Amino acid sequence: MSPATVFFLLFIVASLLLTRRAARLTRSADDFYTAGGQLPAWQNGLALAGDFLSAAAFLGSIGMYLGQGYDSLVYAVGTLAGWPLLMLLLADKLRALGRYSVAEVLAGRFDERSVRLMSIISSLTITLFYLIVQLVGAGKLLQLLFGLPYLAAVGLVVVLMVLQVGLGGMLATSWLQMTKAALMLLCALLLAGGVLQRFGYSAPALFAQVDRLSHGQALLPGKSLSDPLDALSLGLGLSLGLLGLPHILLRFFTVADGRAARHSVGWATGIVGLFFLLNIFIGYGALVLVGPAAPFHDAAGKLLGGGNMAALHLAALLGGPWLQALIAGVAFATILAVLAGLAMAGASAISHDLYALWLCRGQADPQREWQLSRLATLLLGVAAVLLSTLFQNLNIAFLVGLAFAIAASSNFPVLLLTLHWRGLTARGALAGGCCGMLAALGLIISGPTVWVGMLGHARPLFPYANPALFSVPLAFAAAWLASVLDKTPGRSIDAAQPRADTANQAPVSSGPAMQQTDWPPAQHRNRKTT
Repeated sequence: MSPATVFFLLFIVASLLLTRRAARLTRSADDFYTAGGQLPAWQNGLALAGDFLSAAAFLGSIGMYLGQGYDSLVYAVGTLAGWPLLMLLLADKLRALGRYSVAEVLAGRFDERSVRLMSIISSLTITLFYLIVQLVGAGKLLQLLFGLPYLAAVGLVVVLMVLQVGLGGMLATSWLQMTKAALMLLCALLLAGGVLQRFGYSAPALFAQVDRLSHGQALLPGKSLSDPLDALSLGLGLSLGLLGLPHILLRFFTVADGRAARHSVGWATGIVGLFFLLNIFIGYGALVLVGPAAPFHDAAGKLLGGGNMAALHLAALLGGPWLQALIAGVAFATILAVLAGLAMAGASAISHDLYALWLCRGQADPQREWQLSRLATLLLGVAAVLLSTLFQNLNIAFLVGLAFAIAASSNFPVLLLTLHWRGLTARGALAGGCCGMLAALGLIISGPTVWVGMLGHARPLFPYANPALFSVPLAFAAAWLASVLDKTPGRSIDAAQPRADTANQAPVSSGPAMQQTDWPPAQHRNRKTT
C-alpha cells in the first residue's frame, strides 16, 4: 500500500468517526445549524480559519510563488486585511441579531419577502460557485494520485460531504475544520522548516538565492499587478469579499455571545496570518529548489502536474514519499473540510432561509425543517457534481473571483448598511443587493478572464479582471439612492432578538412591531457584551 493511500484512508476513517460522534450529539435544529451555539472562542476561531484556508490558499498560493513570485504575497495580504474589518464591523452585531443565518438579520429588520429572497439567491450563488471549484480540485487531485475516473472521484468526495453534513451538522463540520486547520499548520511548519534548513535557517540567504535565480523579478510585482487600478480592485474584492462569504458568516452563530464572536475572529486572524507567513518561505523555497530541478519537469520544461503540484514536489524533495503523501492527504482533507462548510451554508440557505423564513414566513415545523436540511445537502451535492463535470476541463479560476466579487458587492454592502445605517429601507437593501450582484456578474463576464480567455473575443468589453472597485461603490450608491427616494411610509417589522434570549423559540421571533427608523432594536443599542 502506497504512502498516499495510507494517509487518504486514515483521513477518511477519521472524518467518518468524527461524523458518527457528532451525529449522536446532534438532536435538534439548534445543534444542526449552530452546534448548540456553545463552541469556545478558540475552537470556533480554529474552525473559522479552517473554513477560509482552502486548497487554493495552500497548493494554489505556493504554485503562484513559483510562477509569479511577489504576486502571491499580495493575494495573501489582501485576504488577511479583511479579518480585522470582519471583527470590527460585523462579528458582534451579527451574533446579537441572528439565530441561525444572516438572512434572519434582514428578516428581523425588513418585512419584505423580496429582500430575503435576494439574500438567499446571493448566498446560494456564492456557495454553489465555491462548491464547483472545490469539487473540480478534489477530482483532479484524486485523478492524479490514484488514476480514478473524474466522475468516480467527485462522487466519492460528495458522498463523504453528504454524510458529514447530513448526519453530523455543524458540530461535525466544526470538528473537521479544526482538525484540518491544525494539520495545515503542521504541514506548513514542516515544509517551511525544511526549506530554511537548506539555507542554514537564514531567511536572508533564501531571499538572496531567490533574487539571483529570478534576477530580482520574483521580489517585485509581476504582470498580474501591472495595472494599479486592477491591483486595487483585486485587493478590495479579496478584503471585502471575506465579509460576505456565507460559510464564514455562519460561524458567528456557533458561539455563545458577541464577545466570543469577536475573539473567534481574533484567533482566526492569528492562525491565518501565521499560515500565510509560513507560505512565504514555502513558496520561495519551491521557486529555488523545485524550479531548477529537472526531475520535476516534463520534456517541455513544464512542472509535472501543473503549478498546484509545486507543494507536493517540494515535499518529495525535502522529506521523500511519506512527507509528499502527508501533504497530499492534508490537501484532500482541506478540500473535504471546505466542502463541508460550504454544504452547511447551502443547506442552511435552502432549509432555513428559503423554506422556513421565506416560504413558511417563520412558522415552519422545526422537525420538518431539520429533515429538509439533510435533503438539501444531498441536492447540493448532486448539483455540484453535475456542474463540476461540465467545468472540469475549463479554467474555473473565474468562479472564485466571481464568488468573492458577489460577496463583496452584494452581501457585504447590504449587511453593513442593515447593521449600521438607520436610513436604509427595504427598497434600498433590494436595490443595493441586486445592483451589486448583477454588476459583479456582468463585469466578470465582459472582462478579460471570460470575454477574451473563455469566449475567444479579441478585446474585453470591460478592461479589468477584478470588478470590485466598480461594483462595490455601485451597490452602496444604489442602496443609498433607493432609500433616499423611497417615500413610502415606514413598514412595521419584527425586532430581532439575541439568540441567548430566544433559545427555545421558533427560528424567527415575532416580537413587537416597530418602524424601520427604530433600528437597531432598543435592547441592542450601545449593547455591552459580556
